[in-house]
Amino acid sequence: MDEILVDWNEFRATRTQLGAAFVRILGYFREDGIKSVAAIEEAMRARDARGLVMPAHTLKSEARQFGAERLGALSEDIEMFGRHCVEAQISPEEYLPRVVTLRPLFEETLEALEREANPLVQRRPSTFGRAASA
Repeated sequence: MDEILVDWNEFRATRTQLGAAFVRILGYFREDGIKSVAAIEEAMRARDARGLVMPAHTLKSEARQFGAERLGALSEDIEMFGRHCVEAQISPEEYLPRVVTLRPLFEETLEALEREANPLVQRRPSTFGRAASA
């Protein structure tokens, strides 16, 4: 996929907009995301196209709120394919390879978001008062 992992400008805008509630909402994203990924995997195991739609929709919306572009795009792709399968009354099994990539992408994305949200993580090395090393 061509999308970046996280649009950090979107992430910072959401952090500013949510203020003190940001960390709590990011925690909800973690909890909801874990449930959504599990529900998508279970729906795929059951070849239940209808079961793909809502958790993929939820994951897409929440991911994009935090600027998680690649996760949002994959979730949207799964959601739209699930809708197509429901309408066409066909099995979603051809999307198994994409669903398999969802959990690792969710985990990678969540790790990046939480790392950036952690106020204890030093983001840029300080060279003030020290000679910059080459």
